Amino acid sequence: MQMTLEEADGQVTRIILAGRMDLEGTQAIDQSFAFATSTQPKRIAVDMSRVTFLASIGIRTLLIAARAQAGRGGKFVLCNPDPMVRKVIVTAGIDQVIPVFDDFSGACDALKAA
Repeated sequence: MQMTLEEADGQVTRIILAGRMDLEGTQAIDQSFAFATSTQPKRIAVDMSRVTFLASIGIRTLLIAARAQAGRGGKFVLCNPDPMVRKVIVTAGIDQVIPVFDDFSGACDALKAA
C-alpha cells in the first residue's frame, strides 16, 4: 500500500491511497496515515480510486482517522472509490459515518462548505 499527500489550494489535504487495505497494506501506511490525519485539524479528502481491496482492518483505520479529525474540529471524507470498494463501504455502513463522494472536486466543495 502506498500513500501520497497533496495540498489542494491550501484548504484541503488530499491523501491518495493505492493498493490493498488489508492487514499488510494497512500496516505499511499506519503510522504515516495516522500522523497525516490526526495531528491537527484539517479538511481531508482520502482518494480511494487506487484502492483495490478494503478489509475490516482498513475500515478500522479510516474510522479512527475520521474520529480523530472530528475530535479536533476537522473534516474527513472519502472520494473516488472503485465500485467494489464502494460496495464494501456501503455494505459496512461506513458511508453513514464518513461522507463518500464520486470525485475529488465534489469532496473539495463539501469540505470547503463545512
